[in-house]
Order: sequence, then C-alpha cells, then structure tokens
Amino acid sequence: MKPFSESCVQNREPILEVLRGELADKTRLLEIGSGTGQHAVYLAAEFPQLLWQTSDVSAAHAGINAWLDEAGLTNVRPPLALDVSRDSWPGQRFDAMFSANTVHIMSWPNVERLFEGVGKTLQENGVFCLYGPFNYNGRFTSDSNARFDQWLKERDPLSGIRDFEAVQEQAAKAGLVLKEDHAMPANNRTLVWSKTS
Repeated sequence: MKPFSESCVQNREPILEVLRGELADKTRLLEIGSGTGQHAVYLAAEFPQLLWQTSDVSAAHAGINAWLDEAGLTNVRPPLALDVSRDSWPGQRFDAMFSANTVHIMSWPNVERLFEGVGKTLQENGVFCLYGPFNYNGRFTSDSNARFDQWLKERDPLSGIRDFEAVQEQAAKAGLVLKEDHAMPANNRTLVWSKTS
C-alpha cells in the first residue's frame, strides 16, 4: 500500500506554479527528503526535460518506489539513500534542488548539514527551492504556525519552525544568494536561492 500525505495534495499546485518559473531551463534535479514520493511524481510529470532524482532515508524508499512504479515516469529516478546526518551526498552535480517540509522536522545541526550539502552539490547558477513554514524576526506568521510548532516540539524537542534569518545565514555560508521569497497558502513560503560560485 502506498503511503499518502494529504498536505502534498493540498500544496502541490502552488508549488508547481513557483517551480515553473525556476526549473524551465534546468536538466538535473535532486529532491531532498522525497517523503511519500507524491511530489516527485506530480511535479516531474510537468517537467519532461528534467531528470528528477528522489532521495530520503532508507526507511522511506519502499513507499517512494511504490509511487514511482505506479506513475511509470521515465524522468524520475529511484531514491538515493540520503540522511543528512550521516550519509554521503551524491557525487554528481545538479543544476536544481528541491525540498519540501523538511527543515522543521530536522534538528538544527541537520539543517546546517543540509545547507552544507546543497552548497557542495549544486552547480554554479543552479537553484535550491525550499518549501515550508518559517518565522520572521523571531515571530510566528500565524496562530496556526505557533500551534504547529508546539506540536512539533512535543513530538521532537529538536524540531520546530525555523527562523528565516537563521536559515538565510546558513544559505549564505553555502554560497547561496536569495532570489525569491514566495508567499504560499496555509502560511507557508517557498524560498529560492541561486548558487553563485
């Protein structure tokens, strides 16, 4: 039985609209934290020129492969094992990277490792698109995000909604320059950085 995420269904179309403007000329994308695999099969179908490489911790691979097998897309690759806390990043380079709903479920040291890996693996002039909730100036952007943050911390005290400014600092260390900060439905954002060198 395939895993299913309702939030993927709810956010996939707004994410697609952002990605249309960022991925039109890209050819190799690494998705970090593919989760159920639903984003991969929905989004990759809209970019036939793009080779979409899925990745996640090994425990998620069976579910991702179930979605990929059913979709039968020729431009989506089976998942790589990528746990940012310990696994090696792919040896090949990518001109695009995408991750959705990941940094608020990671510990902060793993968020730092995520950006280190992106900085090393993203080609010059490549883009990194990161979707999820963020705080600004140390404040929640909505009451629902504050409740969500409390729920996250009860589940895992090391997780939580991240401050945009702290995330941006990690991006800058990795050689990334902020291109866009898109407001998304349900008090989420899509942040887009480009690799400068």
